[in-house]
Amino acid sequence: MPLPDRMYCSQQINIPPELPDILKQFTKAAIRTQPPDVLQWSAAYFTALSEGQPLPVKERLEISAERQKTDHTLTPGLLKVLHKQLSSKENVGREELEQKWKGLCLPAEQLDTLLALGNFSTQVHWMHFFALACSALGGTIISALKVACEILSEDPEGAAARISFNTFISLYTYLTQLDGDIPQDEIDRFLFSLQEAVTRRGGMVQPADFTDLDV
Repeated sequence: MPLPDRMYCSQQINIPPELPDILKQFTKAAIRTQPPDVLQWSAAYFTALSEGQPLPVKERLEISAERQKTDHTLTPGLLKVLHKQLSSKENVGREELEQKWKGLCLPAEQLDTLLALGNFSTQVHWMHFFALACSALGGTIISALKVACEILSEDPEGAAARISFNTFISLYTYLTQLDGDIPQDEIDRFLFSLQEAVTRRGGMVQPADFTDLDV
């Protein structure tokens, strides 16, 4: 068998110095995120990396990750990723949202359902979509608001999960309007019941303030 025209040794192979760290970070991100379609997620990961955008990566491995391998739907961790990727703009193009959703290997049917519920067109009001997504995770308005606090809060994990009361009012108002069955006096009474705690915390609200209240 003839020898190749050129012989290479390890000294002749140029390995970019940043490559090992890129691969290390990619591997850690894949383990935390547990995408069911690694190739599809990898394409989204390296596209975001090359464009300097927030990466489609969970902050930590979720307990439900094992179940997600066979039933991959939206989770708080994935919604938090979407929020980091899309919340810089008040309105997000539907095409961009679909692209980010697909990059996280989430089912198109679930996205279509949320978009239909919110009656969104080509432009999607991000915080309204976020509220709907929290509702899909929580099941009730109170549970949705709790999920929203846990995702939006800058408190350490396991702490109070406080968010701005103005943000809370915006999310709550949108969900109650969408529900359509909650009387305005009941909405006003619910918000008024939080005023003392909110004032005490300098305009912040946390799940402990409202999880035992009726909407």
